Amino acid sequence: MQDKPVALITGANQGIGFQIAKDLSANGFTVLIGSRNLERGEVAAKEVGSAAVALQLDVTDAASIAAAAERIRSEFGRLDVLIQNAAITTAGDRAQTPEQYAAANRPSIVSLDDLRTVWNTNVFGVLAVYQAMVPILRDTPHSRIVNVSSGAGSLTLNSDPNFPLRPIFDATYAASKTALNGLTLAMAIELEADGIAVNAVSPGYTKTRLTAFAGTDTPEEGAAEAVRVALLGSDGPTGRFTHATMGVIPW
Repeated sequence: MQDKPVALITGANQGIGFQIAKDLSANGFTVLIGSRNLERGEVAAKEVGSAAVALQLDVTDAASIAAAAERIRSEFGRLDVLIQNAAITTAGDRAQTPEQYAAANRPSIVSLDDLRTVWNTNVFGVLAVYQAMVPILRDTPHSRIVNVSSGAGSLTLNSDPNFPLRPIFDATYAASKTALNGLTLAMAIELEADGIAVNAVSPGYTKTRLTAFAGTDTPEEGAAEAVRVALLGSDGPTGRFTHATMGVIPW
């Protein structure tokens, strides 16, 4: 087992995941740049620096996940932090405003194929990676998991008729983040006895490819809460949903 702590970030070759990798590298971690495309991951790792290693990881592919877990086990012997950041909003590259997207993803008309594609990454992919990495996390003292969710998935907020973003709550992306929040709580409860903290964070509306660069926050701002929670000690909280400036977000 190597001495430096190791962090795996899924979807880390760009956007918020890439910024998280840079920030954790600056905090003394060996960062594993999880990327579906290995070449893009290698480019990102080179930019992060010598403490970064590209790792081919497609969260929708069981063989890719298994190979990544085996490499982590054999090459590093530990996994201190798992940051589940990989996510998509649509099955394709359709440029839409939030209002147009929500209108196309109403429960009555949403394409089931498109919904399955998004949920396969945002929900089932998260669970698949979790199941593969839990044995390594359990063998690493004071390990922790950070799931990158979204305030768009909060049932409490969206149940309020006065919540300004309520009209754009959709069955595809927003509801996938609701499901991710549920998984986060289930994981936290399962791993509580192992001393492994599991938390969800909201990056806010960030300027990345995911939002067609239409967000209001920078990637640095969007990554801040995930990095803060990843750096919490063994006495840190578990089963919480937080944002860098809003604090605790209701589930």
